[in-house]
Amino acid sequence: MQIKQRQGQPSPALSAAVNPLLARIYAQRGVDDPQQLEYGLQHLTPYHSLAGIDTAVTILAQAIAQQQHIVIVGDFDCDGATSTSLAYLALAAMGAHKVSYLVPNRFTYGYGLSAPLVDAAMEMAPEVIVTVDNGIASHEGVERAHALGLQVIVTDHHLAGDTLPKADAIVNPNQPDCEFPHKSTAGVGVIFYVMSALRRYLQQQGWFDKAGIAAPNMAQFLDLVALGTVADLVPLEHNNRILVAQGVARIRRGLARPGIIALVQQAGRQLERLQATDMGFVLAPRLNAAGRLDDMSVGIECLLTNDAERAQQLAQQLDQLNQQRRTIEGDMQEQAATIVSQLQEAEDAELPPCVCLFQPEWHEGVVGIVASRIKERWHRPSLVFAQGEGGLLKGSARSIPGFHMRDALANVDARNPGLIERFGGHAMAAGLSLAADRLGVFEQALNDYAKVHLDPALLARSWCTDGTLPASDLQLQQAQMLANSGPWGQGFEEPCFHGDFDLVQQRIVGQKHLKLVLAEIPTGNLLDAICFNIDLNVWPGNYTRARLVYRLDVNEFRGRQSLQLIVDAIEPL
Repeated sequence: MQIKQRQGQPSPALSAAVNPLLARIYAQRGVDDPQQLEYGLQHLTPYHSLAGIDTAVTILAQAIAQQQHIVIVGDFDCDGATSTSLAYLALAAMGAHKVSYLVPNRFTYGYGLSAPLVDAAMEMAPEVIVTVDNGIASHEGVERAHALGLQVIVTDHHLAGDTLPKADAIVNPNQPDCEFPHKSTAGVGVIFYVMSALRRYLQQQGWFDKAGIAAPNMAQFLDLVALGTVADLVPLEHNNRILVAQGVARIRRGLARPGIIALVQQAGRQLERLQATDMGFVLAPRLNAAGRLDDMSVGIECLLTNDAERAQQLAQQLDQLNQQRRTIEGDMQEQAATIVSQLQEAEDAELPPCVCLFQPEWHEGVVGIVASRIKERWHRPSLVFAQGEGGLLKGSARSIPGFHMRDALANVDARNPGLIERFGGHAMAAGLSLAADRLGVFEQALNDYAKVHLDPALLARSWCTDGTLPASDLQLQQAQMLANSGPWGQGFEEPCFHGDFDLVQQRIVGQKHLKLVLAEIPTGNLLDAICFNIDLNVWPGNYTRARLVYRLDVNEFRGRQSLQLIVDAIEPL
């Protein structure tokens, strides 16, 4: 097991402000000033430096004043669902009486504001289209909307291509010449900023007094912002941590949307103990299941409803969809693992830098999750394809640190015109479509690029930890302190540690999880631990000692809290 320890020494100011263990952990995440741990809304970066936001606000204010029909075009993932819900609710709260939303079915229209989707939207008689979490690559869709006499506002956070669509306004921190410093803002964060700016503008214009309505408190939407931000795996730099911390705090106080409360309850979690990580691992999969298997409108309606009973019904429906998704994913993951193993044997144990997998019967809505699982297991960029419409393959790509997936696809596209039908995404995740008979050509072109631009050393799996813990820190109170010292997430990882332990007991629970009793060396103190989705070919085994990468967790059973180690990696010694 290759382990790398995070580096960083706490500054005197940080050491004086927090617990020594926390000071070390924060320093290893680049924090040197205690102000970087202040999560009040007054520390949120203002919206003024977002390029295009003034134009977007002017168009929206006019649309509200004239009661034009505003149609929000979203995306079929959790960021898209929360973005759509936030825009819908905020516009309605500001006096817009004609607001609708439309989310493209991934199996019919694919991602983004396409020209066919604009044609379909015309049945709703829109006058202004607002994209959320998409649109920066929707050149044809914007052109079609303009040809039909519509105004288009694009709000997005994905990386821009060589040219921008000719929308009436574009708000995207990743567009050229945008001076907004927080490029990792999620789609829901971008539309939150736009709606906040719109509220301020309408206040200045005296709109709320004229309309006889109260200006909405934008903090009421922070539960949606937190959920979408965590779910989209954007780095939690300080500005994002403020948004997430504020949203989590509202949920814990029971001030969230009825749909979010219902999702938490459906998952068997306690509102007052909800963590940011629960949003990514518990809430987001249930919402995403709607977009993967059915129609994201189910998830959006769950977030929009003010009826607690209706929210519970929709949350239960989403939970059932998630169970179906898990079954489909399990089958696909098993098949994919078999293919990779066979490929590994055929290549004499040396896999290509990028793994590309396809089976005709695979489900298009689940390829992204399977790509993530393959990437995690074999630690290399992974692309999984399913059969789409019109002879096209729909693929989802997941990458590893150090290999920018969207840049790789852009290079392949530039060197092989016409090979990729369309693509888009981030450094770590992307989507694409291509003709079924061109998959082999694409795979070769991508791996040719990777052989030049992907350092082979990055393909060796290593675990980055916060070092070892003395026995004095292996305590329940330390686990409680760490849990409440986040929010933890992408780019601001939950603290993890490594160490050697004696194995006292090993047993399998839940068919594939390893339950352990450990003895701390050298004190002999006993500790409970669990390792999820263990390799059953190796564990349980006749081992007496092991090296672990682990996190401290607060386990609650029948009202009693105890320390438990969550084992991320285990290696017998």
